[in-house]
Amino acid sequence: METRPYEPGTDDDDLWTLKAAFERGLGAETGGETKETTYEAKLTDAYRERYLAWVGRCVADDPRCLTVAEDDGLVGYVFVLPERLAMIWDAAVVNELYVAPEHRGTGVADDLMAAACALAREQTLPLERLVLDVDPANARARAFYDRHGFEPWGEMIARPLE
Repeated sequence: METRPYEPGTDDDDLWTLKAAFERGLGAETGGETKETTYEAKLTDAYRERYLAWVGRCVADDPRCLTVAEDDGLVGYVFVLPERLAMIWDAAVVNELYVAPEHRGTGVADDLMAAACALAREQTLPLERLVLDVDPANARARAFYDRHGFEPWGEMIARPLE
């Protein structure tokens, strides 16, 4: 298994497969039927195009912001927002970290987190922090982030747009 920067065009299909699995996991594993339906419904062709275009813009800012793990195809990724977006949270932001279920527990996520931390250390940030959003119901993810030294830093809340 190796980690490397994402290659736009070449990795698009594999990244989308992982991204869709990430979204389905968020819906199915952490929020009941309503959340699962909501997350599944957004996985349209139009969303795929918008997501991959956004990824392309971020990677154009910093090719290291999306690191993929490869083992006979992509098996995981970590997406750290480019430095120009650090003002969103006044810190480096892990937008997404995902490893395919069959590769969990193999060290892939640790390698991806190491890549995210290395990139974050190189960013010029208002606060020397790396932040991310994790669903409190996702015990496996919480344990992983705890092991990597993450601790509560506020609480995100949301409301539907009407």
